Amino acid sequence: MRSIPLLPAIVLLVIFLLGPVISSFYGSFTDASLTGASAQGSSFVGFQNYAELFADPDFPKSVMLTLVFLVASAIIGQNVIGLGLALLMRSSSGIARGLVGTFVVTAWVLPEIVASFAAYAFFNDTGTLNTMLAWAGLEGTNWLYATPMLAVILANIWRGTAFSMLVYSAALQDVPAEITESAEVDGARGWQRLAFITVPMIRRSITTNLMLTTLQTLSVFTLIFVMTGGGPGTDSSTLPVLAYQEAFQFGQLGFGTAIATILLLVGALFSIVYLRALKPEAD
Repeated sequence: MRSIPLLPAIVLLVIFLLGPVISSFYGSFTDASLTGASAQGSSFVGFQNYAELFADPDFPKSVMLTLVFLVASAIIGQNVIGLGLALLMRSSSGIARGLVGTFVVTAWVLPEIVASFAAYAFFNDTGTLNTMLAWAGLEGTNWLYATPMLAVILANIWRGTAFSMLVYSAALQDVPAEITESAEVDGARGWQRLAFITVPMIRRSITTNLMLTTLQTLSVFTLIFVMTGGGPGTDSSTLPVLAYQEAFQFGQLGFGTAIATILLLVGALFSIVYLRALKPEAD
């Protein structure tokens, strides 16, 4: 009887979350397409899409680019910088906290498409970065062509660090000041207090934030597509971009859905790892 009030929410979750997942999973086993005979009625082809996918030389490259993008921009970039900013704001004056918080959070609250075009304008060969380098007497380059992955990684760090900063700022409020002060009196240096006191005490927040930023970064599409379109060539085609290209540019909906299913499984694998990391302390 207690679960009856939750029934409408459960039904909505099944319809709008589980339903599309099941539909996508089934679609990856069909020859659905945007053109040709399969556009009117697709047929079941078994594991053909997956066999072609694993034989495609672009797929392992896309997987590697996705992992590089994930580790560099989310697991390391957003979390390390976010924690650093949270520590900085904790020890700064009110005015400094306000300025840093406003500057960092602005990138996060911008609509994704606006932030993507702002990043494109910054890294473009005639953009802000090269203009600043010219003022300093340095020679710029076309960052989106020469180093596309570096450009999108930095853009994603800029875009998403505010979330990590806010999570860690809230977590640091639960670290008793007397414990760190006692460690300081005992001669512990700043990095020792951070490594042996602060980080262990906010471990659950770190793990939760890692899971959230990982899942968000795995699904990043707009930022990369606006900045590089997955190029040059396939040098920045992560799995979401590759799935879009195969499904909507080349019209192979079933093949593109197979890529999306692989991406879903990768996200589920990371979620399981993070949830298992949270479990011991929850018991």
